[in-house]
Amino acid sequence: MTSKSEIREAIRKIALLNALNHKGKAQSGSIIGKLLAELPRLKTKVRDVMPLVEEIVEDVNNLSYETQKETLEEIWPEALTREKSVEKEKKLPPLPNAHRYKVIRTRFSPNPDAPIHLGSARAIFLCNDYAKMYDGEFLVRFEDTDPKLKRPKLEFYDSIKKDLQWLKCEPDEYFVQSDRLHIYYKYSEQLIKDGNAYICTCNQETFRKAISSQKPCPCRNLPAEEQMKRWKRMLDGTYSEGEAVVRIKTDLSHPNPAIRDWPALRIINTEVHPHPQVGKKYRVWPLYNLACGIDDHLMGITHIIRGKEHLTNQTRQEFMYGYFGWKYPEAIHYGRLKITGASLSKSKIMQGMREGLYKSWDDPRLATFAALRRRGIQAEAIRNLIIDIGPKTQDVTISWENLYAHNKRIIEPNANRYFFIHNPKRMILEDVPKRFETEIPLHPSYPERGTRRFKIEPKDEVAEFWITTNDADKMREEEVIRLMELFNVKIEQVEEDIVKARFHSEKYEDAKKVKAPLIHWLPKEETMQCEIVLTDASHARGLAETSCSQLHVGDLIQFQRFGFVRIDNVTEDRIAAYYCHN
Repeated sequence: MTSKSEIREAIRKIALLNALNHKGKAQSGSIIGKLLAELPRLKTKVRDVMPLVEEIVEDVNNLSYETQKETLEEIWPEALTREKSVEKEKKLPPLPNAHRYKVIRTRFSPNPDAPIHLGSARAIFLCNDYAKMYDGEFLVRFEDTDPKLKRPKLEFYDSIKKDLQWLKCEPDEYFVQSDRLHIYYKYSEQLIKDGNAYICTCNQETFRKAISSQKPCPCRNLPAEEQMKRWKRMLDGTYSEGEAVVRIKTDLSHPNPAIRDWPALRIINTEVHPHPQVGKKYRVWPLYNLACGIDDHLMGITHIIRGKEHLTNQTRQEFMYGYFGWKYPEAIHYGRLKITGASLSKSKIMQGMREGLYKSWDDPRLATFAALRRRGIQAEAIRNLIIDIGPKTQDVTISWENLYAHNKRIIEPNANRYFFIHNPKRMILEDVPKRFETEIPLHPSYPERGTRRFKIEPKDEVAEFWITTNDADKMREEEVIRLMELFNVKIEQVEEDIVKARFHSEKYEDAKKVKAPLIHWLPKEETMQCEIVLTDASHARGLAETSCSQLHVGDLIQFQRFGFVRIDNVTEDRIAAYYCHN
């Protein structure tokens, strides 16, 4: 026979597990099914058991999410471990027409004018993972041909390589477009000689009027000999910046005006705007569609994977490919990805740096890979999020919580537990009957990792603790509180700077009977200073247990009832960390 107390315990355990899977709110229907699977002899007594289920579900749902989790970790850690199912690895859908190519080649093409961030993750992981899926090649091409408006900086060539290494997406080969201008000149001259491109010296208003009325501008139909003379004048400095541009001939009646005779190369005064890689060597610079289109063909890119904002660029490039007799690569255009609460605008990030809003590229308010890395976000979590989304054409909006959920699944089994007392307040406890010693596991699911040991040595039956001000503010006189993994106390008085209490009892069962809240604590003398940088760049200050002095920079831990953090600095008496997430 199963006693009523055993049934209650089984229901409570299942309800707590269910609550954790449903944002803190257990669902009775799911619980009864699991209960009957665990205790099949109750199948004939479902009507009798249901009121008990409803009662316990109500009790569990009145607890905070953190208390639900802490209760499971303290009483049923093995059940919590079993509940964590191993998710099947999600896979990308097949590439279109992959069978037509001997070697699949993809590319990621950043502009090194700023650090890359979460907004680049989709292109990086899709291109890298598809290449690996087909045992192909993944290339990275620095598109750095705008030394004026999107001026590249040497530091970002290196930082992007570092980020790709961290993401485990290192390419088979790197290319830099500023090293390839002689190639773009060669193909541009061919387009001009063949009458498929021309040098336009019209001012913007003249060209706009002509193109809007679907008519050629005065420069379009000049003979190839004249066009080549103009091309040489662009190169030798006869024309100044803004006086001439190379245009690719397209269909002037095309319904999209942006397609009509698109610009391919322009002059930039590199005396004023020198390029960080090649200095003042060149003055005629290709625009995106010419350089990108030529490179994709010459590098043998089989599949272009990018955002659907590039659909117009594909149409432009297809005119050029037609002139050369090239076959355009397979193109996958995915929808826009928006992350609620994250600024993915390069210009806004750069402006914030210039104005001093952000102190560094790893500021926790940013979504740069450097910032995510410093906070303890794992590259694998970012990859899993991106693979989850895939290359779908619909626009997608996600939140930080989506990323945190993936990250938590990775770090939770590895993150040891410690106490951190945020904004500490003293608790003076009287009538402590004896010396107590408690050992708390570093991780409730992995006891083999060891424990942290705390000694409570009262003087004249008085012991002093640190508790959080937040916990103290919720306390009421005569209330019983459970000090986690220690004993129960009764609150006598809550003052501005101190909480006075008395020893109540030792057993956890006594705390359960009165539904006592669980709080964490630290003995008065067993602390070290702790400062945590939060996601809004503010600081949480308080006390950590002295065992934290054994941690190392880069360690990921969980401060119980506070959240996961990454250790940033450690000394004998002080520790600094960056907040990751709950």
